[in-house]
Amino acid sequence: MSERITLSLWNAQQGYQAVIRAWNHAKSLLLAGHRLVLEIRPEKRSDAQNRRLWAMLRDISEQVNWHGNTLIDEEWKDVFTAALKRQRVVPGLDGGFVVCGQRTSKMTKAEMSELQELMEAFGAQQGVKFKAQEGWDD
Repeated sequence: MSERITLSLWNAQQGYQAVIRAWNHAKSLLLAGHRLVLEIRPEKRSDAQNRRLWAMLRDISEQVNWHGNTLIDEEWKDVFTAALKRQRVVPGLDGGFVVCGQRTSKMTKAEMSELQELMEAFGAQQGVKFKAQEGWDD
C-alpha cells in the first residue's frame, strides 16, 4: 500500500465518501506506527491554467518593452505576481532589489484566474495580441 493518497472533494456526499476512504487508508498506517499529516486546502491551479499562463507570458514578453527593458517570460511572471499580491521589495545582498514573492505553483484556481485577468487587462493597455492556444480549457 502506498503511504500517500490524494483525493479531490467537490460535493458533500462525494466528500464524505472520500474522507471515509482516507480514514481507512490512514488507520492502518497509524496502527503500524507511522506519523501522518492531513492537509485540507483549496484546489491548486489546473494544467490548463498553467498552459494558458505561460502562453500569455510569452505573448507579453514578445510584444512589450517595459521602461526600456525586454523581459523574459519568468521575469514577467514575477512582475504580475508581485502586482497581484502587493508584494514587498527588499534590498538584495549584493545590490539591486529582491521581490519577496509568491509562487504561482501554490496558487489556487481562483488566484490563477485573478492573475490571468490582471495580465489580460495589462495586455489590453499595452496592445498585446494574445494568440489562441489549444488546450487552455479543462
